[in-house]
Amino acid sequence: MGLFTRGRSPSGQSPDGPVHPGDDPLRDRALAGLFTYEEFMSLTGFTRTRVTPDHALLTPDTFVRSSLPGWSQAACIVHISPEMGARFMMYTVEMQSGSTGQMSLLDIQRFAYVLEGEVALEVGGSRHTLWANNYVYLPANTPHHFAAASGCRLVVFDKPYQALAGMDVPQVVLGHEPDTPSSPLMGDEALQVRLLLPDNFSFDMAVNTMTFAPGAHLSLVETHVMEHGLLFLQGGGVYRLGDHWYTVQAGDVIWMAAYCPQWFGALGKSPSKYLIYKDVNRHSLEMLS
Repeated sequence: MGLFTRGRSPSGQSPDGPVHPGDDPLRDRALAGLFTYEEFMSLTGFTRTRVTPDHALLTPDTFVRSSLPGWSQAACIVHISPEMGARFMMYTVEMQSGSTGQMSLLDIQRFAYVLEGEVALEVGGSRHTLWANNYVYLPANTPHHFAAASGCRLVVFDKPYQALAGMDVPQVVLGHEPDTPSSPLMGDEALQVRLLLPDNFSFDMAVNTMTFAPGAHLSLVETHVMEHGLLFLQGGGVYRLGDHWYTVQAGDVIWMAAYCPQWFGALGKSPSKYLIYKDVNRHSLEMLS
């Protein structure tokens, strides 16, 4: 079946014979490159977005902005949430001059990563300015205040904190992703990982960046108990999720439930990079109590 006319093949043939210019104005305009991507989506309902019980690919053409408690004069795009089946929330906050953000729920820890612009943060009696690629981890029940003096975008992960007997609760973490040491994944120098949070049992979540050289790929199809929230920062490639293979690119968001088979291979002539969340360091049996 062709993209634009039912019953026609991609070669332009129909069951009744060849297709001639003028037979299908919509198809002719598309083939002539007269549509923008947005017009094509609007006219055809096409999108790469797909949501399934164990994974989702969410693309910018389908993002919907709304408001969230705690964020004032800011537009929030909720990508991943419990309504989807996730045990955390992932959302983008689009701030402007005068926008603010603060703690609004008890027992919820927060990780925020600046995508562009700058934002002021007050926490623990100190004031910090966060620029692109700066990030902050805010332990549960830590009062804090974000304030933007100009346009700024953050990606935020909120998750209920699961305390662990005998372990201290985490402290505030501030960092700059490019300054964080990287290490090869499973010895592969073409795949570099940066751990943005300390790797100890006080933390029940991890947030990393993964950078793939052109042509690099995961060495196996991973299937594990952890769930993921992922934002592509640059580049793109092919992501296997379950039994589906998707083309992905900068700006795309992915959710992976526990035990969803997953694999990524980078395409193109420049590195590909994504920011990825996962739950760690806790027995899943605790969720049954």
